[in-house]
Amino acid sequence: MNLDILLREFNQCIQLQYNGKLHIKDTAGNEWAFYYHLGQMVWATGGIHPHRRWLRNIALICPKIDINKLLLRDEDILIDYWDYLLLENLYHRQEITQTQFNDFVVKTLEEQLFDLAQQVNISNLSWELTQDTLLTAILGSTSTNMFLQEMQNSWENWSQAGLASFSPHLSPVLKQPEKLRQLVNMTVYKNFERLINGKHTLWDLAAKMQQNVLAVTNSLRPFINKGIAEFIEVSDVELSIIKVRQKAEVKSGKKNNYYLIACIDDSLQMSKILEKMVTSEGMMFIGIQDPLQALPILIESKPDLIFLDLIMPVVNGYQICEQLRHISFFTKTPIIILTSSDGVFDRVRAKVFGATDFINKPVEKERLMGILDKYLQRNETQPPQNLAWSY
Repeated sequence: MNLDILLREFNQCIQLQYNGKLHIKDTAGNEWAFYYHLGQMVWATGGIHPHRRWLRNIALICPKIDINKLLLRDEDILIDYWDYLLLENLYHRQEITQTQFNDFVVKTLEEQLFDLAQQVNISNLSWELTQDTLLTAILGSTSTNMFLQEMQNSWENWSQAGLASFSPHLSPVLKQPEKLRQLVNMTVYKNFERLINGKHTLWDLAAKMQQNVLAVTNSLRPFINKGIAEFIEVSDVELSIIKVRQKAEVKSGKKNNYYLIACIDDSLQMSKILEKMVTSEGMMFIGIQDPLQALPILIESKPDLIFLDLIMPVVNGYQICEQLRHISFFTKTPIIILTSSDGVFDRVRAKVFGATDFINKPVEKERLMGILDKYLQRNETQPPQNLAWSY
């Protein structure tokens, strides 16, 4: 296999305006997943050192983000595109800008494509197209054709520099520090001692120094050739992220197979009515009266089904529904519109914005249970304590 065959597969996805995932494997057990929307790449996961890649790009592109204060549940990290969900959550919480989001996606795709360009020369690759996951984020003006051209250029430059057999995932480490001390001044030596210690890969160093990985690698080659330093293989790092415990874990949804139902309605009375009905069936409930706070609360709690009022102050139900459908985690979450109207126009408009179904006010329990049975696979178990929260 050569790079041309791989590029042909990528280009076919563009021509077909493919929506879904291109899953690639090599014989060493590495896996990559490239996500397409209307034929354009919008994200890539997997590959070599995925944790290192996410952490260094956060540090490079979003330096104000405190990694140690991010919340991550065990089930989140098991999702194939966990890294995209974390980034998307930061964006919707307005902790990073659209430009930072786009820059992060661009950097991730460039690194992943470069890795594949190298891997295709040393390993057999296999791939398949699946549509089990759809990510809908679209980059501003960057096209997949540009990514593929950059992939070819980067690999050609890397190969022409005589580095085809060197992976950017290798880590340089000092082998003869005393010999280095004789050749450079103390400032340079201290920098080597701090960075060339087997803890940072070439990708990591390039991000820290804000330089091209080729330039960083070339600057180290004289020391490698003289035996002063050497490249070693290193493992991926652990994500140093606080894990949500106890109460927040319960809020996250199906803990012990319990379902979490959310209601966004500025009427406290309506919320309390639904809460009573839902919790009496052993399910958990979150009531949100402030529509401006809805998105961050829903992103954190990840409910299994959402009831949504149409008429609310400042932000209406149509807007919230549309925003939710642009968040990857909620593309398939049932969103049930609460409405006092039987108007066809409202229902058609809500469907256009992504609503799943409707329920009329005042809500009857029989109709409510019918909705829950229709969209959730419910089972009867002993309900947990603390079934409801309000915001």
